[in-house]
Amino acid sequence: MHISPARATDHADWLAMRVALWPGGLDDEHGADIEAYDEDAQSPICLIARNGAGVALGFAEAALRHDYVNGCKTSPVAFLEGIYVRPDTRGRGVARKLVAAVEAWAAGLGCTEFASDAALDNVQSHAMHKALGFTETQRVVYFRKSVKA
Repeated sequence: MHISPARATDHADWLAMRVALWPGGLDDEHGADIEAYDEDAQSPICLIARNGAGVALGFAEAALRHDYVNGCKTSPVAFLEGIYVRPDTRGRGVARKLVAAVEAWAAGLGCTEFASDAALDNVQSHAMHKALGFTETQRVVYFRKSVKA
């Protein structure tokens, strides 16, 4: 397995995996996010895992967050914005290698904390995070209300 930063040539695979991870988004929105990605920028980063035949197995997107990150004490914090592994390759270490690569990227930028989140009902993601060494810090439900003028 090979992990490398996303490049323009990864667009189709990256888009397909983003849509699988975040199906509520429009292809155009995912495509715009990918197009806006600057592969030379320090943050955010996208890493793609491929097998020996070049087949995309998964991806991880991460960014440096300078604002408060729930459960963290430092800034900036490396934040795992999203991670996806194809269902037929789960349980084979793909997520572990992607997270290790993001962690190495974060350490190289001087981060001492690495954070992530998951929906309250996404118990599969909770289990994956715990298996990868993350510890749960808190559970939160955010609310909003429109202000009427």
